[in-house]
Amino acid sequence: MCRKPNFDRLCTALYCGEPDYVPLVELGIAQEIKKRFLGKKIYSLKEEVEFWSQAGYDYVKLQPGIDMNLSKITPQKGGWHWASEHKGIISSWQDFEQYIWSKPEDVDYSDFEKITKYLPDSMAVIGQYGDIFTMVWELMGFENFSLMLYEDIELIEALFEKIGTIVFNLFENMVTFDCVKAIWYSDDIAYHAGPIISPIFIRKYLLPWMKKIGDMAKKHNIPYIYHSDGKLWDFIDDIIACGVNAIHPIEPKAMDIVEVKEKVKGKLCVIGNIDLSYTLTRGTPEETEEEVREKIHTVAPGGGYCLGSSNSIPKYVKLKNFIAMVESTKRYGKYPISV
Repeated sequence: MCRKPNFDRLCTALYCGEPDYVPLVELGIAQEIKKRFLGKKIYSLKEEVEFWSQAGYDYVKLQPGIDMNLSKITPQKGGWHWASEHKGIISSWQDFEQYIWSKPEDVDYSDFEKITKYLPDSMAVIGQYGDIFTMVWELMGFENFSLMLYEDIELIEALFEKIGTIVFNLFENMVTFDCVKAIWYSDDIAYHAGPIISPIFIRKYLLPWMKKIGDMAKKHNIPYIYHSDGKLWDFIDDIIACGVNAIHPIEPKAMDIVEVKEKVKGKLCVIGNIDLSYTLTRGTPEETEEEVREKIHTVAPGGGYCLGSSNSIPKYVKLKNFIAMVESTKRYGKYPISV
């Protein structure tokens, strides 16, 4: 089923309204999935726009090009990156001073200029970056980070100030491009059972940066999306206070999306929740369609819902299930909801 992109549709949902159809939203989709969907490799922004448009999305997500080396281990191009759970690159003030930080003039924003050549008038770009908290602990190693909470909190504070400033500046520059009509900050602060670390710590060191980003989004009159996996009940009111308009991805084993929608109705758009642990990866197209239908039936009425996976679309998602998800959303997602 063909559905023309319409960023106004997405924007309406992000502001908790009822658009014409339930929008599709993903934080990321693996290149392998894109290639198999289109039947060709993604070589340029032209093919990138072609994929997102043909699949039924109203936007293309872009990041600035910036080198933030988080590990002594350099992954192969296009591969996963990981950080030590024990000791990272920075474990002392000397390491902090010697670390080569990215400079503003080294950041590459060229994709934000190039994409306008291929972007239909009805589509827009979502500028995305994140991980202020995550980069702090990855640079230190989580075990070392935990020790430094007691032994040298000033070093952690210095890292938050340094990384927070870099990330905030990225968003400040992204929103200067006319094609950017929304921003997306991602940073995991919880897992399925609860917060990764004390909410007091998150409120003191991360949330002021999230609020600063939110104030900037409000100034530019654009929606602000936040991603964190896990059980976020301890932070829902804080997230709203930061000026966030939409929360992603409502991990199924962590939170009941119907309960979340009821609590945040009119304050936060909810995004995602199609199960990645089974339905999209090990289930059938029929099971995928049924879960999409059920989510639209229970969550979409009243607006403020965008459908997508419970995290992202990695390469091990079954292509036929991804297609079933997007096509079922188009089939059942027309307002007023009648499924």
